[in-house]
Amino acid sequence: MMSIFKKNGFSLKEMVALSGGHTVGFAHCIEFSSRLFGPRADPELDSRYADRLKDLCKDHTVNKSMAAFLDPITPGKFDNMYFKNLKRGLGLLASDHALFKDNGTRPFVDLYADNQTAFFDDFARAMEKLGMVGVKGDNDGEVRRKCDHFNKLDV
Repeated sequence: MMSIFKKNGFSLKEMVALSGGHTVGFAHCIEFSSRLFGPRADPELDSRYADRLKDLCKDHTVNKSMAAFLDPITPGKFDNMYFKNLKRGLGLLASDHALFKDNGTRPFVDLYADNQTAFFDDFARAMEKLGMVGVKGDNDGEVRRKCDHFNKLDV
């Protein structure tokens, strides 16, 4: 994951800030089931949380729409709880948990867990930067004069 962000010009801090978007939303059980079931079950996942997820996702191979909130504490609120959750073993996705385990990204997890304002500020700047990734200029694509219509072609 880090290499993808780096390739697009993002720092580790910006990657962690953007990952904080996981404070809202959900993931289908199939995306994290390997952390719950079988020989690769993740022992670092909080055991009570893992038990609740196992119960929720027990039929994930049959019912593929089963999903869990990325932030089980404040799922409908954009806040820094996602980072606090990572420190408690409540990171749903393996990529989330990796942010806390990695020595290069953990300081930013700690920062954002302790300082919601820093998270909000850094997230906003990183989102603005993300919005510029892959944007085509006049020579590379068409800038629509009206966003819901193609410009007229000169044929």
